Amino acid sequence: MLMKIAEFERLFRLAAGLDVDKDDLKRLSDFLRDKLHDLLVAAERNAKYNGRDLVLEPDLPLTKGLQEILRAFREMDVALELKPVLDALAGLPPLDLEVSEDVRRLLPDLAGALVVAYARVLKELEPGLKNPQAEHHQRAERIFNLLL
Repeated sequence: MLMKIAEFERLFRLAAGLDVDKDDLKRLSDFLRDKLHDLLVAAERNAKYNGRDLVLEPDLPLTKGLQEILRAFREMDVALELKPVLDALAGLPPLDLEVSEDVRRLLPDLAGALVVAYARVLKELEPGLKNPQAEHHQRAERIFNLLL
């Protein structure tokens, strides 16, 4: 799991007023782990393109919208730990390049920002939503897969 159950629940409530349960959290954790990995794979491509053998923060494909969500997450004052994020990523195919310490330290905030973005997408898709169901998650995941 990328984060503790209480952290997921708190972020969903703060970001979009949504209640999630344990079944949602396992699915979300796996999905978010994969999206973090996708961001790192894109960052690795950028680093290689620029002739570096180290992935730096500017290599991450952080759009203006994702940067704004990152700021919003940081304002929520929810501190996530790095170790669970690294542990989750360890089960995926490794990158060819090393990741800089700056990028490693940013990973928990990126995970939190993705949770906030995901919760807000759910709410945008269905404004009256309180407790997302499988079909809500499937739609949100399809949107993220199109964009990240």
